[in-house]
Amino acid sequence: MDHPEKKKAMKKYLLTGYFIVAVLIGVRAQEAYQIIHFTSSHNCFPDTARDHGHLDGDGNHLPREGHYDDSSVLLVVPTGLRMGKTVDLVVWFHGWHNSIDTALQFYGLARQFAASGRNAVLVLPEAAKNAADSYGGKIRQDGMFQLLVADVLGELRRKKAVPPDARAGHIVLAGHSGAYSVMADILEHGCQAVDEVFLFDALYGRLNTFARWAEDGGHHFVHWFTNTGYGPDKMSDTMMLRLRQDKIPYGLSEEASGDDRVIKNNRILFIHSPREHNVIINDPDDFALLLKDSFWLVGK
Repeated sequence: MDHPEKKKAMKKYLLTGYFIVAVLIGVRAQEAYQIIHFTSSHNCFPDTARDHGHLDGDGNHLPREGHYDDSSVLLVVPTGLRMGKTVDLVVWFHGWHNSIDTALQFYGLARQFAASGRNAVLVLPEAAKNAADSYGGKIRQDGMFQLLVADVLGELRRKKAVPPDARAGHIVLAGHSGAYSVMADILEHGCQAVDEVFLFDALYGRLNTFARWAEDGGHHFVHWFTNTGYGPDKMSDTMMLRLRQDKIPYGLSEEASGDDRVIKNNRILFIHSPREHNVIINDPDDFALLLKDSFWLVGK
């Protein structure tokens, strides 16, 4: 039997080792990207339509304070971002019952973005915060998204993350669930070119907007959908029917077969997942997969 002091020393040694490993993992994670918070008056909220609160999709009357008064924007700048005359942006909008901070953590968005190796900046504008509400606030106004992009570039310049004369390059919109509405607002009213749209179980409505945009030959559209999102599967079927009628080619794949080749070979792609609505973004890291196989984003 080991001496009690020997056991105590061994336990201390192991705990110290675990602590060192945890610190090293934390340092490596921190070194992979930088997170910047700022506020923009051109973000979704506050907005006059929610000044007196709102009866949300769960039947709860939510006050303006804490739900519709946050103009925060979160930026993820990967280490080693190669500076140039343009900077590509991936703009992620969260769905119901979330915020930019909870979405970033729960779905591992920053980690996935850094792992994708894309030479771009991830942008998370706050939407309806911790609410069952898809309303996009001020983003529905003509040119508001373009002004938000200008604010993002201004903040990146102030932080010296991009050159003083850098302008917006390719823009990718991505989001989950209720994010579909604000993303459609941007396609209709943003006055800013968007090259790719990645929807995660989010095609609940605005079908004409997404279909018209996807049918443009220069755009890349992916909808990763389930049968448990209360509608995106049926809307996917409807959009695919429209594409067939318009003689627009598209791809349909099961998740198990949705690899690099399938994504790169289909400008319009629907990927069906047998999993649940809230677990198709990470584990495995499907957001990183789409970024890596982007038609427009390049590696660092």
